[in-house]
Amino acid sequence: MTRMPQVDKTHYAGAAYRSSDRWMSYFHQLELVEKIGAKHVLEVGVGSGVLARELVVRGVRVTTLDIAEDLQPDIVGSVTDIPCENVSFDTAVAFEVLEHMPFEESTQALRELARVSRTHVLVSLPHPGWVFSIIYKVPLLPRIHLLIQIPFFWKTHRFNGEHYWELGKKGYPIGRFLSAAKDAGLTLVSLEKHADDPAHRFFLFKK
Repeated sequence: MTRMPQVDKTHYAGAAYRSSDRWMSYFHQLELVEKIGAKHVLEVGVGSGVLARELVVRGVRVTTLDIAEDLQPDIVGSVTDIPCENVSFDTAVAFEVLEHMPFEESTQALRELARVSRTHVLVSLPHPGWVFSIIYKVPLLPRIHLLIQIPFFWKTHRFNGEHYWELGKKGYPIGRFLSAAKDAGLTLVSLEKHADDPAHRFFLFKK
């Protein structure tokens, strides 16, 4: 099934993509890529272009893929049928992408991300809930983050024009997503959530 883009490129110039939470999300995306030392990355979902631009500055080769031609990706195509050879990239990343398709299609997307990557697959997903956080900083020492979240496990997600599903809501526990990743041949290395970006979960998988 060929899915049409949900928004045009002007969407990424809006206030939501200039918020401090969004920029912290970019920071954690970059951290994950740098953590595994990838030299050639497939980025699925061009978005605002910040991640690709910052990776290139750091000497990483980036190939972008998106179904939206107006975002001018390197490859126009779907994450559920990536038009690339097996193990074409060190790693494949899909940050805030998989929730934009029905869950069943996102499991196929995981298989495709695993197929084209050599070592790792990186994913982030929305994980809404009630959040209580404290960030404590002592000069010359790292920040201490304390985070407590109560996911909206009792809520049924309604398609809002963009997100078909979200982690933590009824029917979409984290365990279900991890099971889909395992079926795609991926092994969880780390699962991160940050007090400065509480709306997302970051997954690091290896093949």
